[in-house]
Amino acid sequence: MKERLIIFDTTLRDGEQSPGASMTREEKVRIARQLERMRVDVIEAGFPAASNGDFEAVKAVANAVKDSVVCGLARATENDIRRAGEALAGANAARIHTFIATSPIHMEKKLRMKPDQVVEQAVKAVKWARQFTDNVEFSPEDAGRSELEFLCRVLDAVIEAGATTLNIPDTVGYTMPEQFGGLIRNLRERIPDSDKVVFSVHCHNDLGLAVANSLAAVMAGARQVECTINGLGERAGNASLEEIVMAVRTRRDFFPCDTNIDTTHIVPVSRLVSSITGFPVQPNKAIVGANAFAHESGIHQDGVLKHRETYEIMRAEDVGWTANRMVLGKHSGRNAFRVRLAELGIELDSEETLNSAFLRFKELADKKHEIFDEDLHALVSDEIMAHEQEHFRLVSLRVCSETGEVPQARVAVAEAGAEKTAFAEGSGPVDASFKAIEDIAHSGADLQLYSVNAITSGTDAQGEVTVRLAKGGRIVNGQGADTDIVVASAKAYINALNKLYSKLERAHPQV
Repeated sequence: MKERLIIFDTTLRDGEQSPGASMTREEKVRIARQLERMRVDVIEAGFPAASNGDFEAVKAVANAVKDSVVCGLARATENDIRRAGEALAGANAARIHTFIATSPIHMEKKLRMKPDQVVEQAVKAVKWARQFTDNVEFSPEDAGRSELEFLCRVLDAVIEAGATTLNIPDTVGYTMPEQFGGLIRNLRERIPDSDKVVFSVHCHNDLGLAVANSLAAVMAGARQVECTINGLGERAGNASLEEIVMAVRTRRDFFPCDTNIDTTHIVPVSRLVSSITGFPVQPNKAIVGANAFAHESGIHQDGVLKHRETYEIMRAEDVGWTANRMVLGKHSGRNAFRVRLAELGIELDSEETLNSAFLRFKELADKKHEIFDEDLHALVSDEIMAHEQEHFRLVSLRVCSETGEVPQARVAVAEAGAEKTAFAEGSGPVDASFKAIEDIAHSGADLQLYSVNAITSGTDAQGEVTVRLAKGGRIVNGQGADTDIVVASAKAYINALNKLYSKLERAHPQV
């Protein structure tokens, strides 16, 4: 019997720390439900003390998820832990994850605390958390740069206080695989009660080694890996869930453990997270990239045609790469539409939202001959965003782009219910459209990113546009999808403006 490797997904918490990747409560619930379908063991839903919005999001996930453990992050303070306990009160199974820095540079420069004070605070934090749940995880932040003797002292103390999982984070992505594996092995050997807890790892990807470090730790005895979908996360991101899971699954001959993950959900969840956050997946990304199972070389093509395993170590269908295609069209009924959404794990919160989404589906079916699952995800995201954020709404857009002439755009936008129009010229139809919208909104935001991706193949494919705006230290991503790329661009810009206007600023968990 192989040992079980626990998969702890932190897409909704650490993944959300990517600039512009903040998610709404409804978006977190949608992703959490998909993670639950994939049989993720632990879902870290957020940092409840960061803001009221994050508190409500963790609470909503805790109430929606039934089969996975729902976790909330908390600094080693009584208020943070109390907020986490309150947010998780409705969960079938809850975990509180508390942390405090243990490296000399963090203790001296950030915490301004002596080592003895850090140990005392860590013990207090675990005891406070135990008042809400028996499932308590403790992380010594920046463990990769902490002194081994002090690390053993802290971890031994929190085990005695009641911690059940010890998470060893490589917070700044500094360690090497052999070094990190050795750290886990040393801790397990030197801490007297190490057999009473699960050792976990949380590796960042600053040097591109997050997955390698995590797998080295697994070989050294770690039995939980903290990771994110698509490797999402602050700076260079976190260890990629799909790469961890498929490495362990594919190399059963090498690893002494396996996960409980239903791998056929990997690609759909990857697409959902990419759509919601506005972070596209690079084509050559392992497992979930568009080229992950593509073969260009004639030698490779010949080999695969003769015997797949000559150049493929995994089956594409095992991770969710399928030719799923909706056979619904403009004559299809609402019930068939509802059933297909359910098969994709998409749940709408009301009959009114379903009816509105169905009308959008009909409009799309008039424009496109074939409708794919990706189209449905984009359509539902558009519908949810329209219901959530109503300060600005695109009413109409007219553009003129002609060779030798300056592109022009005339846009009508409803602001707080009042319709306003504006005209602008630009270097292209998208530039003119943005300038016209800005003449109405007067946001003064800085456009940091404009990205276009085709949702599916074909010239009638919907284009998905991501716009990143920055203002006053806040960074937001806006998304829009349409068969007309200029309209999709306008939708994305307005979506970003709505986030700037209405979304409460999140506090960084480590501030």
